[in-house]
Amino acid sequence: MEIAAVHVVEAPDFGPPDYDEADVRRESWWTDLRVANPMSRYPRYEAVRADWLPDFRDFGVVVEAADGTLGYAPGRHGAPVAALVDDYLGERIAGEDAMATEKVHDMLERLCAPFGAGGIASYAVSAIDLALWDLKGNLLDRPVYELLGGPATDALDCYATGNDTDWHLELGFDATKLACPFGPADGKEGLLGNVDLVAESRELLGDAGELMLDCWMAFDEAYTVRLANRLREYDLRWMEETLWPKDLDAHRRVRDRVPFQTLATGEHWYTAAPFQHAATHDLVDVFQPDIHWVGGLTTVQKIASIAESAGKSAVLHCGGHTPYGQHASYGLPGIRWTEYPVTSPPGVALADAETRPGVAVPEDGELVPNDAPGFGVEFDPGRLDAFSY
Repeated sequence: MEIAAVHVVEAPDFGPPDYDEADVRRESWWTDLRVANPMSRYPRYEAVRADWLPDFRDFGVVVEAADGTLGYAPGRHGAPVAALVDDYLGERIAGEDAMATEKVHDMLERLCAPFGAGGIASYAVSAIDLALWDLKGNLLDRPVYELLGGPATDALDCYATGNDTDWHLELGFDATKLACPFGPADGKEGLLGNVDLVAESRELLGDAGELMLDCWMAFDEAYTVRLANRLREYDLRWMEETLWPKDLDAHRRVRDRVPFQTLATGEHWYTAAPFQHAATHDLVDVFQPDIHWVGGLTTVQKIASIAESAGKSAVLHCGGHTPYGQHASYGLPGIRWTEYPVTSPPGVALADAETRPGVAVPEDGELVPNDAPGFGVEFDPGRLDAFSY
């Protein structure tokens, strides 16, 4: 079955969450929490991360087979990525075998060689690759996790991400990851504020709960080492993305200077290449690709295999938050844990806050993905309008 066409469409509107405002106990941590980030050194942007992040519109990618069967995946970063799909990549894979996901993925990466397969290009490749996997599942009438070999576990174990730890515990999670509020620009006071946050969260979780800290590219080498030493007594499962992702030499030095601390990174690494380098040079312990950014499911398969062969862990960035990440995590034995960001207000049940089709929500820290064909995103992408630039 050939690929007939690749379409860029407007992102579907799934409507607002359906919950009673009376259930809300307080605002979510996501609303206005200060989070350390690469721009924290500049006062005009340090308070709220959303003040400087790009405001690109999401879109969708539809891959159409010759018989009219469709596959769908969301696209990120709006017009710059959509144009790559619409004006370049899509037309060059038309006519290829819709089942040949490895071949088409290889073509897509090679087509991006003149300007680099990472960054913005990787978002375009990811969207096409995921739509092609969805198409394959729809053609075969099988969920994607079955195409990967079937469930690798009975259910996905999930950890919550966010700073409403008390609410995470009430929801049944026994593991949580904190967003680190302060970085090097905040001096000693900020460093102590980070320590206080971790100490308070550890007290809530108790010794048995797992606790992680997400630092979102905000630190340098010296600050990472200093904070890691301060936090050693709180038994962090890992410190995440402490460094600028391109500085692989700094990752090596931090690994040597804090051998006691498990380190994680990878959501801002693109293609499988940096993960192979990290495995070869033992830079970190946990690989965290984002399936919508790194190159899609085909790339995630490679990264999971790299992790397994190197004795590392693989945990998809926000992998529990979309059906795409859920199916990959369920079908690949090299992925051993699943991240579920909790951004809805405390008091609101997870199911009441979720509006996107095909997304399973955790119960007591576990979830099982939907078993519909493809990724189970059950709406008609053929009725979506063409993307408006």
